[in-house]
Amino acid sequence: MPAPSPATENYSRQKVILIIFSLAMGGFGIGTGEFAIMGLMPNVAQDFGVTEPQVGHLISAYALGVVVGAPVLAIFGAQFFRKHLLIGLMVFYALGNLASAMAGSYEVLMVSRFIAGLPHGAYFGVAALVAASLVPLNQRAKAVSFIMMGLALALLFGNPLATLLGQRLEWRYAFGFVAVVATLTTLLVSAFLPLNREEVRRSSLEEVRSFNRPQIWYPLAIGSIGFAGMFCVFSYLAPTLLHVTQVEPIWIPVALFVFGLGGFVGNMLGGWLFDRFQFRSVGLILLWAAIVLALFPHTTGSLWSILIACFLVALMVAMGPALQTHLMDVAHGAQTLAAASHHAAFNLANALGPWLGGMAISAGMGWQVTGYVGSATAVAGLVIFFAAHKQLSAKV
Repeated sequence: MPAPSPATENYSRQKVILIIFSLAMGGFGIGTGEFAIMGLMPNVAQDFGVTEPQVGHLISAYALGVVVGAPVLAIFGAQFFRKHLLIGLMVFYALGNLASAMAGSYEVLMVSRFIAGLPHGAYFGVAALVAASLVPLNQRAKAVSFIMMGLALALLFGNPLATLLGQRLEWRYAFGFVAVVATLTTLLVSAFLPLNREEVRRSSLEEVRSFNRPQIWYPLAIGSIGFAGMFCVFSYLAPTLLHVTQVEPIWIPVALFVFGLGGFVGNMLGGWLFDRFQFRSVGLILLWAAIVLALFPHTTGSLWSILIACFLVALMVAMGPALQTHLMDVAHGAQTLAAASHHAAFNLANALGPWLGGMAISAGMGWQVTGYVGSATAVAGLVIFFAAHKQLSAKV
């Protein structure tokens, strides 16, 4: 059995649980902040006098913030201790969401969402590395999955709660809630994560040099394109329910909860699939996604069928832990940058999905067209997977 890390010898089991809980709280806040706008799309559109596809651009603005911020802050933050970096990123996130809550115009909200997205990827990347350092080597993936569980719980509880807050009070309260969670995370990390002045830190230049390898770029490309389909459907789920399924607004949080339940199950399923099939699990998930997304438009006519489809589409979240674990295995010498870039890739998918779906909807193809668009991106991801698998096989 691999020897435990030094941190495992110094920290009690209770201490490790408190640290991981604190880091997962940040994941819950970030996940809620990322997805909150999706359930409140009609409310924001009405408040600012814009169309719902235009509100979809706010989702893309946040996602592009993650894409830009993840590698830049990961490289810049290499000179800081991980505790200090995590605290700084959470303070940054709290302020970005507070600015979103106070935005007085659509344009200001657009800029605020971009700014709020900047610390997202770097936080998850550093938090995953901290969690992995707390446990024996053979338990790293499990510890990382607990950090990702915060994101899954955001889908399950945080997003429906934020939607209810926005519907009952005003959409601004959803971002205010996220700012409170980010502030609480800052306090928890400050209290429970010890400052390790002996932690090994790589230079920024060394990380960048080690990062530029095809075995890292392939999984990032799969995540940024293949995962876009889930976000395409999820981003326009609220107007699809209102305009196609024709249900009352109160059903939107219910659908978001069902979607979150699928994401929660998918998060656990992804780890199990990777342990069983390794990198091949990614191909299986993409194949599943292509089929389920293609069937989604045919489920939108009935409340119960679209709820089942929401659960099945959300199982795509399984791709997250599968790709994250694969990157940890191949990103030797560039783990911080690769871990942060993993979330940048997924948020590039979060920008690409709503953008492609919005173009199709604006062209008059109907809200349910998001399923077909999403299926096409999953097929594109599958093509990249085959190229990556071929490259790995040739290397072996």
